[in-house]
Amino acid sequence: MSLTLLPPEPAAKGDVVGDKDVDREECIPEHCFHAFDTLYCNLTRAKPIPPQFPDEKYPLFITWNTKYGREWRLRGCIGNFEPMPLHQGLADYALISALRDSRFRKIEKSELQKLQCGVSLLTNYEQADNYLDWTIGVHGINITFPHPSLIAASSPASETPSPYSSTPSLPRLTSRQTFSATYLPDVIPDQGWDKIEAIDSAIQKAGWKGRITEDLRRSVKLQRYQSSRCEVTWDEYIEWREEQLALH
Repeated sequence: MSLTLLPPEPAAKGDVVGDKDVDREECIPEHCFHAFDTLYCNLTRAKPIPPQFPDEKYPLFITWNTKYGREWRLRGCIGNFEPMPLHQGLADYALISALRDSRFRKIEKSELQKLQCGVSLLTNYEQADNYLDWTIGVHGINITFPHPSLIAASSPASETPSPYSSTPSLPRLTSRQTFSATYLPDVIPDQGWDKIEAIDSAIQKAGWKGRITEDLRRSVKLQRYQSSRCEVTWDEYIEWREEQLALH
């Protein structure tokens, strides 16, 4: 879906981007509580609390962090770029990210008290003109690119040139074999990367182990997006759960 292009810098609070009021937050703490409740009940066999928020459709990611001293460290993060009803989508990906992220062992019951749950609802998808056509601190990036050995010589000169190239055209993609990776909007500023560093890291994250050339960067197709994010800790979740049980 094509949306109004974002300004070059993050919109100020209270501004309007297209038809979207920047003050409106799609993601709310109740989304995180529902995700936390799903994992808690799965690990303890407690009775889940039915969600009370609207069952709207969003692409979403669930992130689990665990406390090490004063720092939060990633414990699992998986999501889906297809819009899905929030009631089921949050519940499904709360468990998928906690129990099936291949980078980590499954989260266990003994870890619950150290957890933080983050929910990111993804919005404002746009196809970028090139791999640099996005703004750090505003956009997440989703990249796809073919195996470098399968990039043909050149496409017609009418195609958009690379932002860092003196040649008039981009390489033409000729293979169905593609690599893909994404970074949520908060990851890149947290890492302190510039755009090239972020793109190169995403290329490596996608599974490419070879040398990263300018031609490889130019072959990247980039989709940019925004996210509305909330986080809650275990203590905040337990306080919410006790309040909900008292009401019912």
